[in-house]
Order: sequence, then structure tokens, then C-alpha cells
Amino acid sequence: MVRREIALLDKETIDQIAAGEVVERPASVVKELVENAVDAGADAITVEIKDGGKSYIRISDNGCGIPKEQLAVAFMRHATSKLRQPEELINIQSLGFRGEALSSISAVSMVEMITKPEEQLMGCRYVIEGSQEKSLEEVGAPNGTTIMVHQLFYNTPARQKFLKSDITEGGYIGELMERLALSNPDVSFSFISNRKERLHTAGNGNLWDTIYQVYGKEIAANIIPVSVENDKYHIEGFMGNATVARGNRSLENFFVNGRYVKSPLLSKALESGYAGFLMQHQYPFCVLSINTKASKVDVNVHPTKQEVRFDDEATIVSMLTETIKEHLSQKEDIAEITVEEQQTHTEVVKEVVVAEKKTPVTQAEPFEKNKLQQIRERVTAEIHKDTPYERKYQDFYAGIEQSGQDTTYEQTTFLSEEAKKTHRIIGQVFDTYWLVEYDNKLYIIDQHAAHEKVLYEKMIHALDHKSMTSQQISPPVILSLSQMEQQVLNEYQDIFEEIGFAISSFGGSEFALTAVPGNLFSLDYRQIFMEILSDCNGQKRGLDATVILEKVASMSCKAAVKGNQRLSMPEVEQLIQDLLSLDNPYHCPHGRPTIISLSQYELEKKFRRIV
Repeated sequence: MVRREIALLDKETIDQIAAGEVVERPASVVKELVENAVDAGADAITVEIKDGGKSYIRISDNGCGIPKEQLAVAFMRHATSKLRQPEELINIQSLGFRGEALSSISAVSMVEMITKPEEQLMGCRYVIEGSQEKSLEEVGAPNGTTIMVHQLFYNTPARQKFLKSDITEGGYIGELMERLALSNPDVSFSFISNRKERLHTAGNGNLWDTIYQVYGKEIAANIIPVSVENDKYHIEGFMGNATVARGNRSLENFFVNGRYVKSPLLSKALESGYAGFLMQHQYPFCVLSINTKASKVDVNVHPTKQEVRFDDEATIVSMLTETIKEHLSQKEDIAEITVEEQQTHTEVVKEVVVAEKKTPVTQAEPFEKNKLQQIRERVTAEIHKDTPYERKYQDFYAGIEQSGQDTTYEQTTFLSEEAKKTHRIIGQVFDTYWLVEYDNKLYIIDQHAAHEKVLYEKMIHALDHKSMTSQQISPPVILSLSQMEQQVLNEYQDIFEEIGFAISSFGGSEFALTAVPGNLFSLDYRQIFMEILSDCNGQKRGLDATVILEKVASMSCKAAVKGNQRLSMPEVEQLIQDLLSLDNPYHCPHGRPTIISLSQYELEKKFRRIV
């Protein structure tokens, strides 16, 4: 091996190495420059790209601009207006602060900037290529800054080879723009790719409007507002119901002090809150902002600033999980089936107008009141799903609602004690689904999902109150356990005994199972115990006892009645009574719905009784 002398790197090499830490792909460029625009006080930002951002990126804003005498300094390494002293890092509030963005971008591309502060008559045009200044001149320009980045990585072809297709790189920028819009609802964003507008937000400060503009009607119509705070954290935003869950975490959006972050800690807390409300391997939608004192969170963990570290992880995890559970538990989450053709929003509103003119709410008979109430509910749903412009109908709806406040009619929820007195069990279809009539709606209950939920909650309650029963089995079930399985059994022996299992050595690698939890008595004991042991084996050492208890509770679902299994009317009445007494009867332990509904209105529309 040939020894080489140690020498200082030249400026060009240093700049390109530094650029590699900040500029990974076109989306990195857009992120840094848009965050600079936000920090500059802009409330309107336009991003335009061509060829996925590889050949052209243009970002325009109406922020404060850069004075002529500071332009060249702005493109130097570690040049920033956002902090001066090391101690300021602890309380940093701006999105960017390292002072490397402009320097790094100009090191690997051709950059042209036109900028003008409001107080100056003329703007300036500055051109820099590969860290080499080319020109600086005065030009006429609007207030704010426009920066154009041409031919990214033109002087580092090896870096170009690792970029993906134009469509993929453009997709990364599109996702980035969505997150920036969600974290800054008071800024109007426009994103144009190959001359086609892909995103435009109003910038009116209304997060619901921004979610609608980013994700569309379906998601915006199925979200729940969240706002909670304590002496350390303030969490606000929106969370989705089960309707808009996805098979991956792409719709989980977390912002800490205005900065988008990827946080396994926050994802785990969120998903723990949704446990029991979503099916397995489904992930929720959320746009949640967590605000705290800057000194309570470290944003300087990673060069991209997408990772953060909280100084009190236990508090934020507990707070987020409990908040999600509480909001889900407060909402009657029964999906309503729609069998009619979709009506336009104007048609729905006209329906209300005609109905109100024919029969004012204050004079309507009870049945008519119910019909009018259903129509009003539909107007609310349609308005909520519609564009911000269409919500002009809210004033009209508010007038209708006011006119109905003098009536004695009041809709009660399906689970209220008053409602339960008037439930009418009609019968069973397909030996699986039970039909219950209430308040001009038909409720359909899946007996298997319902029984699973009841058994699961009973098991959890027994575990919480140390009231588990154990049932002896004879003859004992002999199990052959591997060395690893024996280690797991030894580690969690006390917990297994606490929940009702009794197992002892039978010589060598064999063990005798002599008792099982009472509600598992009718099942295949060998399979149940080995599944639980296998699940524990797949977990890390020192598994929390509550995790094992939840696994056992999940296993109790295997004792639930199945579909195509006929039940007697008393059995059904008891099952429905048990289900509706739970805090969350809407989903089985695996997240599937237990109850859905179909309104009389929907049926009558389908049969053309209402036109």
C-alpha cells in the first residue's frame, strides 16, 4: 500500500462534500429553499419544476428578500441570519439554521437569484455556478425572492446516476410540498410540474381546508379534530376514522414546532391509541402538530432535520395515546351504507328547501320531523365533504337548524340507554348477521365480530381486576418445547400462572399443561399455548407483562360464535346487550366493524319512493 501525504482539501472539493450532506436529490433542494421562504415571512410560495427537478427548479416567494450587500455572503458556508451564538441553538424556532443550504446547492448546480426587499427601489440578480460567482447586477423586481436552480449535479455526474426517474423524483417533491402545506396552512402553496399545476392551497389558515386541498373529499369528510394540552405539550390537528386507514404509514403526518418529522416513537404512540379501532396491518391517517418549548426538543439530531428527540418521551407518548383513544371512544363509529346514486350538492340543498317550504319544522308531524332531520344530516355531511367554496350553504343550514330548535324532537344515539329501550330485533340473515331497527335506521350486527369483542373485553376486565379463573384439564396435555421456548416459558412463568395456565416439567424437553384460563376451556389448548409462546419468542427480551395479557385476550376470540352458527333469540338478546354495554362496541379486537347501518331514507331512495 502506497502511503500518501496528508493535505488540506481544496475549496471546490470541500464544497461538494458539504453539498452531499445537504443536497441528496431535487427534493432536498426544494425543501431547503421553501423552508427559507417560510422563514422569510412569505405567505405565498410557488414551486415549479421540470424533469423531476433535475434540469429546472424555480421557487418564488413574497418574503422579506435579501439586500444587495448581503447576497454574496448568503451563499457562503455557515452564513445565516437565524442565529449568532451557540446557546441560541437550544431555543431555535426557524426551520433552517445551519447556513449551508444556498452554499451547498450552488456547489452542485447553476443558480440564479432575483431578490428585492420591500424598502429598496431596485432588486438584484445574482448568478453563481459551482460555487463560482458569475454576476451581480441591479434589476427591476417585485418584493420577495425568486431562485432558479438549473442542471442539478451537472459537475458531479456520479451523483446524477443515482437519481431515479423523472416521475419518481417529481413524486418526492410532490409529497414534500403536501407536508409543507399541511404544516403551514396560513401560507398559499402552488406546485407546478412540467407546466401542470399539481397542488394549490388557499393559505387561509384553516387546516381542514388544506387537508381537503391536499388529500381530497373522502379523507376530509372522515376526520376528527384534535386539541389537547398540558404544561409541557400542545397537540392539535386532525385524526382519521377507520374509513381512511391505509396499509402503510404514508398518511401519518407529525409536525413538531412546525417541522415535519419521522418519528417511530410518535407512530407507535398513535397506533397504540388506535388499537382495537383498526384492522391489523392497517395504519391511521393523521395531521398532528406538537408544540412545545424549543428547549424541550432537539431538532439537531440529523442533517435533514426530520428526526427529533424529546426530553420527556414518556409524557408525550402517554399523552398522544390517551388523546387518540379518548377521541375515538367519544364518537359513535357506525358506518352507514349508501345504496343510492350520488346526488350533487345543489340537489341536496334544494331537497331541504322544498321540504322546508312544504312543511316547516315547527309544524311537522313526528315522522316528517324525522325525515327533515335526516335531510339536514345529509346536508351537513355533503357540506363537510364539499369544497370550501360550497360551504356557503352552511349559513342556509344554520337557519334551518335555528328554526328547528323550538321542537321537542331530539335524535339519540344508538347506544344510549333511552335508545336501547326502543331497539327492535327483527331477525337474522345468512345465520350470521342480526338486524335491529331503531330511529328510521336498520342496524346490522355481525354476531362473530360482536362475540369476539365481548369475550375480549371480559378477558381484559378479568385481567385488570385479578379475577381470572383457571380450569383443570385431564389428562394433561404434553408439550415438547425447544430450548428457546423453554427459556421464554421460564422468563414468563409467573405471568402464565397469573392468567390461569398451569404447566410443569414432565422430564427432558417435555412439559405438562394441566390447567388453562377458564374462557379458553373449549378450545385446542395445545395450539393456544404454543401460539402465545411463539409470539413471546418473537418479541425482544424483557417483554412487558401487559403485552402477554393482550395476546391471551386476543386468543379468547377463538371461542367466539362463528358465522353460519344459529343462535336462539335469548342468546342474541344477551349478546347484543353485552356488546352495547361496552365503551367501544364498534370494532372487534382485530379492527373489523361489528355494526353498520342503513337508513330508511337510503332504502326509499333506492325503491324510488323518494324522488
